[in-house]
Amino acid sequence: MASTVTTEPSKNSAAPTRPGYGQLLRTRGAWTFLLPGFAARQPFAMLTISIVLLVQHTTGSYGAAGAAAAATGVSMALFAPYSGRLADRYGQRAVLIPGVLVHTLSGLALTALALAHAPLWALFAAAVPTGASVPQVGPMVRARWGVKLQDSPLMATAAAFESVTDELTFVVGPLLATALCTGVDPAAGLVTEAALTLVGGLLFAAQKGTQPRVTGAGHTRVKQASALRVPGVRVLVVTFLGIGSVFGGMQVGLAAFTESIGEPGLNGVLYGTFAAGNMLSGIACGAIAWKIAPQRRLVLGYAALALTGSALWTAHSALVLAGLGLLVGMCIAPALITGYTLVEGLVPAGARTEAFTWLTGAVALGQAAAVTVAGQLEDRLWDGAGFLVPMAGTVLALVTLVALRSLLITHPASRTVARGVGHRVPVTVD
Repeated sequence: MASTVTTEPSKNSAAPTRPGYGQLLRTRGAWTFLLPGFAARQPFAMLTISIVLLVQHTTGSYGAAGAAAAATGVSMALFAPYSGRLADRYGQRAVLIPGVLVHTLSGLALTALALAHAPLWALFAAAVPTGASVPQVGPMVRARWGVKLQDSPLMATAAAFESVTDELTFVVGPLLATALCTGVDPAAGLVTEAALTLVGGLLFAAQKGTQPRVTGAGHTRVKQASALRVPGVRVLVVTFLGIGSVFGGMQVGLAAFTESIGEPGLNGVLYGTFAAGNMLSGIACGAIAWKIAPQRRLVLGYAALALTGSALWTAHSALVLAGLGLLVGMCIAPALITGYTLVEGLVPAGARTEAFTWLTGAVALGQAAAVTVAGQLEDRLWDGAGFLVPMAGTVLALVTLVALRSLLITHPASRTVARGVGHRVPVTVD
């Protein structure tokens, strides 16, 4: 199948039986978007925890802090797919630049309102545009890999690599945000997040040569249906909602637990341990030549996630909680990687950025709901009650996944691939 981007298949697309990270990173032009892409999505891992710590400090309530963070997450989940669709149609740069500017300004406004002890409705008013304008850099990087590695065995390795990169940000981000909020100033985390978003986002937007190609209005357009109309994508959205519940429940639960034992500085360390487990298992997933079908891998991996996530609320010491968090983290990466890999077979190429943003948005929505519920549980029940949320979220998602797993099976012989706006007409993949 002809590519819309000029590459050298012998050097960049061909892969041995066990394609690895070394070969992936030798793909021509990859580093031009990987480095700025990492910088641009680093703030994403800082946003929720920075809001929680700042608003809890100014209001004294985890419920209010969770609600403000949830408003950000919900707005991001609702707007992210539209951002992805616009990026597929008009190009990533056209979406990134205004989004980065809006996010920076609204994030700083949210910070100022919180420090001024503004009412909760005012925090919501600033939180909504802050979340709606979160740059969807991760899905954009995945879409660039899709252009570079069309139909290559390295796509699974790229999915694993991106999961590792995401989790590295979730190791560094919470540690940095917590250190800034507890050691410098409660507002320092959110201010730093806004600054990094501005600088990293603009640097990534400047890499025009590697973004998926789009054409002007004078060229033939291919009408592209929403990626959400694919049944398998809807199943993955529910699955990723459950993963989001783990992130949100862990953030609030760990913050409340460490404060209850008089060691708030441990919050970032414990969350970093959780994210480190995710990152390590992601590295392993990318190095394994899997023989199990991805649909089955997703079910098995998700069952392990639900099992370990259900044990979090039983932890009564930081050491036990660190061990359980490590295990939960190790179960998340395989589910994320497999889900993103399935998108490659379920969704036409011209709609993949949108599909990726639906999954990213689902994680954000699950996280937002989890932060809200966990905050209420922490205020009303015992310290650590927020850990009940990951248990409920993953178990419900697992039931849905098992019941509808047949919708994740791809049928390449009959799949029609549309190259999206301005690309050549649809072709049937044999």
